[in-house]
Order: sequence, then structure tokens, then C-alpha cells
Amino acid sequence: MTESSRRDISWIFVLLAAYFVLQVGVRLATSHSLDLDEAEQAFRSQWLAAGYGPQPPFYNWLQYTVFQFAGVSLTALSVVKNLLLFSSYVLYGLTARLVLRDKALVAIATLGLLTIPQMAFEMQRDLTHTVAVFFSASIFFYGFIRSLKQPSLASYLISGIGIGFGLLAKYNFAILPAAALIAALSDARLRPRIFDWRLVLTAAVALVITLPHLFWLKDNLDFATARTLEKMTASGDASYLTQVAMGVSSLAVATISFAALTVAVFAIVFGKSLRPALGSGSEWTRLLERMMLVFLAGILLLIVFGGAAGIKDRWLVPMLFILPLYFCLKIEAAGVTTDRAFRRFIPILTVIMIGVPAVLYGSVATARFTGHYERLNRPYAGMLETLRKQAEPAAILAGDSLLAGNLRQDIPGVPILSVDYPGFNPDLTGRRPLLLVWLLPQKGGNEGLPPAMAQWLQTNLGVSAPETSVINVPYFYARGDDTYRFGYAWVNQPG
Repeated sequence: MTESSRRDISWIFVLLAAYFVLQVGVRLATSHSLDLDEAEQAFRSQWLAAGYGPQPPFYNWLQYTVFQFAGVSLTALSVVKNLLLFSSYVLYGLTARLVLRDKALVAIATLGLLTIPQMAFEMQRDLTHTVAVFFSASIFFYGFIRSLKQPSLASYLISGIGIGFGLLAKYNFAILPAAALIAALSDARLRPRIFDWRLVLTAAVALVITLPHLFWLKDNLDFATARTLEKMTASGDASYLTQVAMGVSSLAVATISFAALTVAVFAIVFGKSLRPALGSGSEWTRLLERMMLVFLAGILLLIVFGGAAGIKDRWLVPMLFILPLYFCLKIEAAGVTTDRAFRRFIPILTVIMIGVPAVLYGSVATARFTGHYERLNRPYAGMLETLRKQAEPAAILAGDSLLAGNLRQDIPGVPILSVDYPGFNPDLTGRRPLLLVWLLPQKGGNEGLPPAMAQWLQTNLGVSAPETSVINVPYFYARGDDTYRFGYAWVNQPG
């Protein structure tokens, strides 16, 4: 890429850098509490493992490494996520620059990622492993396109890194390189790039990166896949035909959910020019079409032969993230002028870049007016601060991983265990007092020690259920005197 080409797209990256810095600031200003995926990262950062459960360990490894240097904090969580997102957008922009000549279309393709709700909003709200998939897909896609257009050792190496990271991010990532391989093999002009000795480097790098987890997976396949298969095949007692119909309809809904806003934005921006442009094509649009078809065919095979009944829109990230670039390639192939379109795109982009952080903050902060509370409104830190005035815990047993991760953030030097995750079970001999904490129903319900917690105490420590208490702590952004209820107990017996 020439120096002038770099200058052509540098403003996009500066804008994106400012946007993701803003997102970090908004997250820190919104709430000290952690959501589900954030809490999982904080909780599981207490140990390093080749595998942790139903999700591959790439994000866990990365977050663990950062925590070792920066400490466990919301800042470290937010910075890691937004650095990954920023890097993904940069790689996407570089890929667009490889195949698009029009600078305006490069900008629209790159910033068009913000028109995909699952990526612009959901990834900021609480996703981690899906962020890692997007990052890995961006690396692979850049390396793949570069290998087809400007093949080099570096391009094949980048592709291998992307595949390795992707397989460590989510198992469904495997469909993307398979789709790319099949799509390239079906084009005689691209086939030599696949039958290239440097492809061995791609495979070798991917294998080396994934090897530690593959050894773990060999012995833990059921543990790693059970939860995902349960989600995918949750069709109850439905017949085979009903399950297939459920799967196909969920795939259709997920695809529409993923693409609808992007299609609408491009229709507004390009107006009457869009429809004829969709009939145009180039070698690149045809390649991407084959990739998307193979990807969707792979999911259909999971539905027909794998029993998948519920396809979620975020599972489509490894492939449909290319949509903005695909539309821009179509538009360029049709020879559509872009100056007016780009001017129409800017106000839409401005609304998105201001609206997404505002909604993320507002959904939590407006609770003081509405009384509708999100997980980020829960006052975990206030609860722990109050209980530490009673005694300083030597270890904590939490009722679930969400609570465990939030506690870990505020007392990182103390082992935090979770009843719902038996994979972390350090020796608690001599660690007294042991604090037990669990979430309580906010209206009525049993306030006593949860049965699973009582069983854990008896099985692991030989301790009978202790006397329990309830603590009420004001919500973040509480309306009036609204409080959140936690159950707790102390175990003081000597180890």
C-alpha cells in the first residue's frame, strides 16, 4: 500500500480510535458492576487452563494476561474489548482498501460495520467470545484476500493466525475458512493460490496455535460441547420435520435480524442506485457470494443432520460481517457515483456513533426514573463493602459465576469459588472465615441457603448449613429507596 493510500484511509482509523475511546469512557461511567460475560472473564482469570468449558479459551487467555499486568478491573476489561474491536475495524478497512478503488466506498464499507446491531450494540453491551470471533475473522479475511491478490509468506501467515485464533474463539468459526477454501477452489483463476506450498504454513501456524486446546478438547469433548448443543437443539419433543422447520425459520430470522438495518441504511444512502447495483458483480463479489452460500449451507447441514433448532444471530458474525464490503463492491462494479451517497452516510453514522453509547448508558442510568433495573444496576461492590465491615473473608463461595466475577473485581487477592462452576476448587483448608453470598428473589421466595450451596459445603468441607442473613443494598441509580437483596452466611469453623 502506498503512502498516499495510507493517508486516504487514516482519517477512518482516527475516527474509530476516538469512538472506541469514548466507548471505554461510557462503560466506566455507566456502572462499576459487571455483566455476564465480563463477570465470567473476571472469575475465570483466577487460573490459567487449556480449556474452561463450552467456550474456547482465546478471550480468557488474553484477559488473563492483561489482568496479570494491569490487575483485575473494569478498566482492563473494557480496554481489552475495545482494542480488539478497533483492531478488527482497522483490518476490515485494510481489506476493503485491497479490493475497492473508491475511497468513499472504503470508508462506507469500514464504518458500515456500525450499521450491524449485533456488532455495534451487542458487542459493546456484553459479548466477549463473539468479539474474539470478529477479531479472528477480520485477521483471517485480511490474510485470505491479500493471499489471493498479493500473495506472500506474510499473507499466508496472517491467514493461519486468523484461523488459529478463530478456532480458539468459537468452534463455529471453522465454517469460515472452510467456506473461503471452497469458494476459492471453485474459481479457476484463484485455484493456484490454494494449491500453493505456502498454504502449508497457514495450516501449520493454525495447528500450533490451537494445539494446547486440542489436547484438552480430546479429553473434555462432552464438557466443551454439551451446553452449545443443548442451546442449538432445544426443540423439546418436536418431531424431526418440526425441528428442521424451527431451525430453518430461526436461521431466516437471525439472517434478517443481522442484515436488515445494514440493507436499510444502504438503501437510504444510495437510493434508486442500489437495486440495479445489486445485479452487478465482479470477481470479488462472486467470491464473497460463494463464501456466504457455503457458510449458510454449513449451517443448514447442522440443522438437517445435527438437530439444530435455534440459530442465534450472533452465530452469523464469522461470515455476515462482510456484508458492508460486499454491498460496496457491488456498487463499485455498477459504476455508481458516491459523492452524494457519502454525504448522506455521514449523518446516519453520526446518529449511530452518538446513539449507541447514549443508549448503553441510558438503559442503566434511567432506572432512577423508571424503576426498571438491569444487571449493571446491581450493587455488588456496596454489598461486599458492607460485609467486609463484619469480617474480612479469607475465601468466598458465590451462588453463581455472575456474582463470583463481580466479587473478584473488588477483592482480587481472595479465592472466589462459584457453585455453578466446579472446575475451580482450590484448597480452603485454614481459610476462615469463609463468606457465602447468593442472589435473592427480589419479591418473596426462599431466603435460606440455596440447596446447591448447602450440598457443596457438606461435600467439600463437611460443614452443615450455617445461619443465614439478608442484606439490602441500594441499586446503582436507585429510584427512591429501592434496594437489591443478597443472602449471605459466614463459616468460621477452623480448617
